Order: sequence, then structure tokens, then C-alpha cells
Amino acid sequence: MSPVSRLGLTKSVVALTLLLSSTVKAQETTAAPADATAKPPGLFSGGKLLATGGVSQLEGAGGGGLTPWALITGNATEEGIGANAHYTAVYAQEYNLQTYGVAIGLFDRLELSYARQDFDTQATGAALGLGRGYTFGQDIWGLKLRVLGDAVYDQDIWLPQVALGAQWKHADHAAILAAVGARDDEGVDLYVSATKVLLAESLLVNATLRFTRANQTGLLGFGGDQENDYEHAFEGSAAWMIRRDLVAGVEYRMKPDNLGFAKEDDWADVFVAWFPSPHVSVTLAYADLGDIATREDQRAFYLSLQSGF
Repeated sequence: MSPVSRLGLTKSVVALTLLLSSTVKAQETTAAPADATAKPPGLFSGGKLLATGGVSQLEGAGGGGLTPWALITGNATEEGIGANAHYTAVYAQEYNLQTYGVAIGLFDRLELSYARQDFDTQATGAALGLGRGYTFGQDIWGLKLRVLGDAVYDQDIWLPQVALGAQWKHADHAAILAAVGARDDEGVDLYVSATKVLLAESLLVNATLRFTRANQTGLLGFGGDQENDYEHAFEGSAAWMIRRDLVAGVEYRMKPDNLGFAKEDDWADVFVAWFPSPHVSVTLAYADLGDIATREDQRAFYLSLQSGF
């Protein structure tokens, strides 16, 4: 190649290099303002997959209706804070139960909750000499800590998400509770839950082991004339995600039987939960509650509404 040709080729390469450099700098300049103004996810912006915060359990914890899950309530990921409020009504043949409360989830790690339960004895109250519509009640403060695993994102390993929890309960009407055989009007339930979400199968499974002295979750006090020690009780859930916003499942909850005046049975239910948005859920269930305070074979409809972020 002649010197003249080499000079021409060199000039062409230089020109092309300058052109590409100018193009890249122009693109970087154009992109810079967008990057500079981009905002990181907000503290309350959510981010969880729909329904993976669970609904509000009877005692206020995030999970199913009857039993807590290892999942932390609310829609927030580990970068934010989530919270919800709930109202639940249970209508049995002889009794009504209402529970309402709030819960907060901190960075998908820690859950704090409060629930109030009111148990209307209706005609049974008169039969027991308490008066028709006599209402037992209790306040429940809960704490749950995720200690291991991630139920959603650990899809490539068998390890479930594991959480430790505690529910401190204080029941009303200490004198009445003592009269029916309860040893205390307050107590603490301790539990460990393990939850796994199998996205490919659209399935959630949960197992909870509870250590408790509570009579009818604590509404009839703690301990009794038949048994006063802590007992371990198994609780389990399985839920099928029919579609992204609709979940159906079953639950089972073992319970102690401490009081001589009234047998206490395990609970079970079938439920459907609808999540029309990340901020609202509606749960409908049919529950077998067994014997409750001298009334046998109680069946109940369960409706729960939850709203939060």
C-alpha cells in the first residue's frame, strides 16, 4: 500500500473513531438526567408478590385464618415497612366471635401485631347463669421474627422460611374465668412456623408448632382444673393459588383440653381468599370448631376483611 493510501486510511479511521466517540458521549449525556432523577424504592412502596403476606389470623398474626405462617405481614420487602388493619367475624350456631386489630411488618424481618377478640355467648350465657349475650374478651399482643430462609425466593432449595413467634394474651373477667376452672387470666403462647411457597406448583404449605396453656385461644383463660402445664400443639395449612389473586386452602389446629366443665376440640376449616389489589383482601371460610363451652359440634362461617400496604 502506498504512503498516500495509508494516509487516507488513517484519516478515515480517525474520523470514524471521533464519530463513534461523539455518539457515545451524546447518549450518555441524554441518559444522565434520567439516572440522576431516578428515585430509589420508597419505604412504604411495597414490592412483595401478591398474597405472599398472608391474611390476618384470628390472633392478629400474618398467616391463615386459624394459624400463623412464617411470612411477615404487609406488602413490603426487606427494604421497607408494611402494615394492615383487619376485621373478622365468626358466626357459629350458638356463639359469635369478632376480632379486629392492626399489624406492622418491618423490613420483611419483624412483625408486631395487636388484636382484640370479643366472644358473644348469646343464649348459652343465660344457660350458664351469666346472662344472655354475656361477652368474654381478650387483648393479644404479638411478635414474630423471621430467622431463616425465604419462602418465595429460595425456589432452588428445599429450605422453608422459619419464624419464631410469641403472643401475649390478657383475658377479661378474671373472677368468672376462675369460677369455670381457669388458673390464670393471662398467658403467653410461643410458636415456631415453617412456610414454603412452591411457585411452579402454585402451592403454599405451612407447619406451626405452638406451646400453649390457652383455653379457646385464651378467651376462657389459661390452664385449668384438668391440666395446667404448657402443651405442644400442631397447626398446619395448605393453600393452592388458583390464580394470581385467588387462593383456596385448608387448615387444621390442635388445641389443649384443660377445663373440666367443657370439652375443647381441635379446629379445622376450608377457605377462599381473594386479593383484588395489593392493599385489600377478603377471606371466607367454613370452620368445624367442635365443642365450645358446653355446646357440641359447632360449625361456623368466617369472614375477614384486611386492608393495608
